[in-house]
Amino acid sequence: MRLVPKPLRIATALFLLLHFGLLNVAPAAAGLVPSRVSGETTIASSRDADLIAVRRALEHRLVAQKLRDYGVQPTEVEARLASMSEQDLHTLASASRGLPSGSDGLGILVTVLVIVLLVILILKLLNKEIIVR
Repeated sequence: MRLVPKPLRIATALFLLLHFGLLNVAPAAAGLVPSRVSGETTIASSRDADLIAVRRALEHRLVAQKLRDYGVQPTEVEARLASMSEQDLHTLASASRGLPSGSDGLGILVTVLVIVLLVILILKLLNKEIIVR
């Protein structure tokens, strides 16, 4: 007792043979694509690298809040950064390297929560009990 009639099986087999045969005819081409810099990632000098490091540190929520508390506007910060000497900018960039860049830790919290939820889901799928005391 066959579920699929013989002519349909033959047609399906021929279709698959032709389909896979034609897929192998087309040659595959691969190669390296040259990279290009875009936007603010263009680093032409050490001053540009220091400026990017300082700007990333200034994007941090706590640093921006402290500057607002002191009454400093973002336009004043940009003007001051543009007028700084290379030595002062390098000193500021070196001091800001330890700060987190532009994040307030929310991404880490979300990642931890997703991992915890995945563990709970896997344990539930395996019919394990989760007891929190």
